[in-house]
Amino acid sequence: MSEKIEEYVVDAWIALLRAKDSSLAYVEKSLKDNGLPPFAWYDVLWELDKAGEAGLRPFEIEQQKLLSQYSLSRLLGRLEKAGYLVKTQCETDGRGHLVTITPQGREIREKMWAVYSREYRRQSVTGWMKSSVVSYGKYWGH
Repeated sequence: MSEKIEEYVVDAWIALLRAKDSSLAYVEKSLKDNGLPPFAWYDVLWELDKAGEAGLRPFEIEQQKLLSQYSLSRLLGRLEKAGYLVKTQCETDGRGHLVTITPQGREIREKMWAVYSREYRRQSVTGWMKSSVVSYGKYWGH
């Protein structure tokens, strides 16, 4: 059964997705221009930084970031090789492991945030009224 969606709703959805893609492209370029890792690294490091010493299980990161298990495993491997995170055996589940951010990971995330936040402000917040940003955030559950 197909539900008819108003054209303005579809137009708004497409505009939102295009704005996201455009904004992230600017962020990616700014990170690269500043010799920093890609945005996907920031996203994972941010989740690990918020988790603190407790760390996160990979499936928890997977749920937060909507990444496939395969993509996340490869990304975690690259972050670990760079020294930005450590994996330890999970005490409650011998088959799993816990991922925590290292001081180097926190440092690179902060450097990335300086570039990302500058670009974020320029690409989105300064172009929208604050109330619109708050409304979107509430609507999308953040």
